[in-house]
This record gives sequence, C-alpha cells and structure tokens, in this order.
Amino acid sequence: MLAELLTAAVAVCSAGAVYAAAAARVVKQYERGVVFRLGRLAGDVRGPGFTMIVPFVDRLNKVNLQIVTMPIPAQEGITRDNVTVRVDAVVYFKVVDAAAALINVEDYKFAVSQMAQTSLRSIIGKSDLDDLLSNREKLNQGLELMIDSPAIGWGVQIDRVEIKDVSLPDTMKRSMARQAEADRERRARIINADAELQASKKLAEAAKEMSEQPAALQLRLLQTVVAVAAEKNSTLVLPFPVELLRFLERAQEHPQEQPRDPRQDRGIEK
Repeated sequence: MLAELLTAAVAVCSAGAVYAAAAARVVKQYERGVVFRLGRLAGDVRGPGFTMIVPFVDRLNKVNLQIVTMPIPAQEGITRDNVTVRVDAVVYFKVVDAAAALINVEDYKFAVSQMAQTSLRSIIGKSDLDDLLSNREKLNQGLELMIDSPAIGWGVQIDRVEIKDVSLPDTMKRSMARQAEADRERRARIINADAELQASKKLAEAAKEMSEQPAALQLRLLQTVVAVAAEKNSTLVLPFPVELLRFLERAQEHPQEQPRDPRQDRGIEK
C-alpha cells in the first residue's frame, strides 16, 4: 500500500513538473506577451518577468518594444520641377500596443516598410529639387506624418524619419555646378563694383580736402615718390603735376602783349 502511494506521489509530482515546465514562460524587460486562448485574446498583455499559461490551450506571443531601425530602399521619382532623382531614407519606429500589432495587421514590419516606400515616392512627386537638397527637415516631418497616420491603428508609433541621400543624374550635377559657378562670379563682380564705388567716394573726399590745402597734394606726391623708391627699382617714375600742365596751357592761349615802340607810333602819325 505504501509503495502504491509513493508511486502515485511520484507520478503526480512528475506530472506537475511536466505541467509547470509546459506552462512556465519568461517575458524579457523589452518584450510584452500576448496570450491567445483557443484563438481568442485572453486577458491583458503580460508584462516582463515570469508568467504562466495553460499548456496546449494558450499560446504566448512575444512582441519586441525596442525601437526598430528600418532602411527604406532607394525610390526613383520625378520631382515637381521635372527632375529625375533617387532618394533613400531610414525610419525609426516602435510598438506601443502589442495586442494591436498582432491582431490588426499581419506583419507590422512589412506594413511599415511598404507604407514608408509609398510615402517617400509621394513626397518626391510633391517637392521641388531645391526642397530635397536644402529643406529636408520639413520633408522629414511631412514623411513622418504620412507614415504615422495609418501606423497608429497597427499599434506602431513612428519615432523619426530621415532622408539619407538624394542621387541626381550626371547632367543635372554639371548644370548645378555651372549655376553655382555663375552665381559665385556674379557675387564677385558685385563685390568688386561695390568696392570701386566706395573707393571712388573716398578718393573724391580726399581730392576735395587736397584742393583746399595745396600743400597736401605736394606731401602726397612726396609720399608716392618715397613708396616707389623703397622698392629698389632701377627706374624711378616721378609723377608730373597736372596743374602745371594746365598753367602752361593757359599761358599759351593768352600770351602777354609785347610793348610797342614809340618811334613806330610817331612814324604812323607822320
């Protein structure tokens, strides 16, 4: 009798151990457990730690809540200003509702990937080339909003979307290089013209000051001679004052009259 009881106890313990091994589950800190009992959602989502299920009746599905980094394959499209480009991006998302991620969509990762590719092509068609190259922050926000709207029903939250690279045809790259070179040349010419204008104004002010003080012009002439001589040149150029030339010119135009001979006057009178 005792042997039979001992055998039964061992059998019960063995069955209990087998049941416990089959029912015991461990959910990690970054996971959540969703239990389906005979195909239906059973209870609330299981938190991290040790949990038990009914063997052969319940099925525990673990959902990762970590942020997923998913690259978006390069999409080729035509911008609003008729330029063919290839754009690739990356999307960061995470699951915020484990039950909805399993029930509302078959494969939430594949769904997010397809939605991201479609949204990226749509953004390319609605944007200009300049926006794709220089205004990416605004495009990232619009792309994030387009992906996040349907993803809310899937229990997924889009954390961030970033456009990685914009590939242009070689002909467009050369055209943009020529445009940038022409723009730089235009700015250089404007800067040179502005510098000439400022220099002319300063020279006019200096000429006005020197016209009031004739000695200042002579001092400036001597300074110029000293500056030229300091270079140790074999030839020394001395500037000739323009005022002296003008004086000689006026002297030639109005020569002084020669004094008349008194005897000539008397001869004429005779």
